Amino acid sequence: MQGWRLLVLSVLLALCGFGPARAQFKVEDAPLKDWAVGILAADWRDSNGAPIEAFENARRALAKGFVTAGFSADNITNLSLRPRQFGGFSLASREAFSAFEKQTSDATAGCLLYFTSHGMPEGMTLGLEGLLSPAQLNTLVEDWCGPRPTVVVVSACFSGVFVPALAAPNRMVVTAARPDRSSFGCSADATYPYFDGCVLESLPDADDFVHLASLARQCVSARERAEHLWPPSEPQVKVGKDVEDLFIFLDFDRAPEVE
Repeated sequence: MQGWRLLVLSVLLALCGFGPARAQFKVEDAPLKDWAVGILAADWRDSNGAPIEAFENARRALAKGFVTAGFSADNITNLSLRPRQFGGFSLASREAFSAFEKQTSDATAGCLLYFTSHGMPEGMTLGLEGLLSPAQLNTLVEDWCGPRPTVVVVSACFSGVFVPALAAPNRMVVTAARPDRSSFGCSADATYPYFDGCVLESLPDADDFVHLASLARQCVSARERAEHLWPPSEPQVKVGKDVEDLFIFLDFDRAPEVE
């Protein structure tokens, strides 16, 4: 009987708003200048192994774009797994991830992690080292960012497969495609993957993370329709309950334009 009474009491408390405490992240506690940003071009080849530039172009342009949106250049780690792209040597994923870990320990207000690569239903291509699975990426994000507000972007074919593993109350997860769909723009003649290009195109007009994701999705859909690409990639967005309000009101802090 006692257990039954406790159960009823807990239900009543929850209905009255006295349930388990929900984490509150305030805008003033998460200034963009103190966000750690990690951008990784995790592959550099087409399906036949020939070199392409789309991922490399995207990570360089994204680093500049996020600075313009208000993130500190000092807190951005912008890396590539392509050989001879870092100090004249090949950068292994363990070195890249160590750099991300250091960045997230130095800038602690929030995390923005952006990965651009090829993908498959099992995960994301990780250079010469094979595949990064959703569970593996979730472990890395948890280690790097913990409970702080976190945005994870996975730009790859079939990247929607990452959403269930990465979804958490303090995270916003954005992917370039559904778990059963390809994305476009990973060929030798592409300047950027289509999704990355749309993020770059949308950044100047976006007010915040949620707005950016919405504009990028609209851009991808419009481009795929214009080029008669089928089936549509349908980028995915999942926003955790603890950061819904924060990511709407945490406005990008744009640098003034130089005349």
